[in-house]
Amino acid sequence: QVELVESGGGLVQPGGSLRLSCAASGNFFRIDTMGWYRQAPGKPRDLVAAVASGGSTDYLDSVKGRFTISRDNAKNTVSLQMNSLRPEDTAVYYCNADQVLGCSAAGCYDMGDFWGQGTQVTVSS
Repeated sequence: QVELVESGGGLVQPGGSLRLSCAASGNFFRIDTMGWYRQAPGKPRDLVAAVASGGSTDYLDSVKGRFTISRDNAKNTVSLQMNSLRPEDTAVYYCNADQVLGCSAAGCYDMGDFWGQGTQVTVSS
């Protein structure tokens, strides 16, 4: 099992910045991709940004140039620096760990993906 603990959400004015952090713990060997999703009321959960263990990144078009994702493989943490925030960025943000690899004496196996509990980000004046 993998536990993801998020921190850093809150209320910020338009144009402001927030930094979200997520730490993964548990019995696993490696996490292939870590990312952030968000879900606003009445809307589907969308990928905001993701980073693979090798460093390649992917961003939602509307956040490119404003958000930056980073991870520390040794510490199993992922962060999302959010600048120039807009009211439409308001949502619950969820940390995700995808393609988690577990290993035992019998070999290694895909543990699937895991989610954090979510942290609220509100952009409002």
